[in-house]
Amino acid sequence: MSAATSLASLLEGPGIVRAPGAPDSVTARLVQAAGFPAVYMTGFGATASRLGTPDIGLLSQTEMTEHARNMTRAVAIPVIADADTGYGGPSNIHRTVREYIQAGVAAIHLEDQVAPKRCGQMSGIRLMPVEESAARLACAVEARGADDLLIIGRTDALPAAGIAEAVRRARRYQDTGADLVFVDGIKRIEEVEAVAKAIEGPKVVSIVDGNETTRLTADDLADMGFSMVFYAVTALFTATRAVADALDHLRAAGTPAGGPAQHTYAEFCDLVDLGFHQDLDHRFGS
Repeated sequence: MSAATSLASLLEGPGIVRAPGAPDSVTARLVQAAGFPAVYMTGFGATASRLGTPDIGLLSQTEMTEHARNMTRAVAIPVIADADTGYGGPSNIHRTVREYIQAGVAAIHLEDQVAPKRCGQMSGIRLMPVEESAARLACAVEARGADDLLIIGRTDALPAAGIAEAVRRARRYQDTGADLVFVDGIKRIEEVEAVAKAIEGPKVVSIVDGNETTRLTADDLADMGFSMVFYAVTALFTATRAVADALDHLRAAGTPAGGPAQHTYAEFCDLVDLGFHQDLDHRFGS
């Protein structure tokens, strides 16, 4: 079963598909080890981990698809990947879809911002005309051909133009053949509720740490009718805080002893599957 078919089966099942965000492949392994059914390759996290910069459209299509390919190799669960705006015109979108299919991802989302894009939680978002973005999604749907990649139509209209425009765009993107729609930039519970009530059919919500929406449980979101939830930055923000705390302790104490809790060396080796490679070397090495 392909990753996309596996994800489609999860979406057809009861409840909501929970996909924590992973900025890199080792975090994706942690998501899998924790028992989650899918992982979200967040563009925010990918940009931070690769460049140490904000998510303002600095990563290229090649860098993002390479990042996705590494992640799908690291885990057996479906990977849902950020594909930004498609990285150019229709031909670029076509290539983007084919590259992500070859990378083995289960789903991608394409957004309706004018390049250079930025994280949906940031200010200064500029939108392309709705019919232009709908045509681009239709191009992506055609580009996947007989392959089973799931396509998510994302709109960033909420912070830029309000809830009514976000809903209008999401409904329009459903008409293109997109498998799910995603209103990004949500910060308040009332916005989650408004999207849930106004948009029928398969839809995605992103819960961002620091917003009041974290008070909603996965069961709450499932009851509202959402099919999938991203926790895009939970792992990233937790990891960077933990590293900062460990380094502060090391600088002050002159030793890592007594600092924040860590994986042991053996635990980390298990996480990155060292035993598999040792077995290969034992059986086939010189």
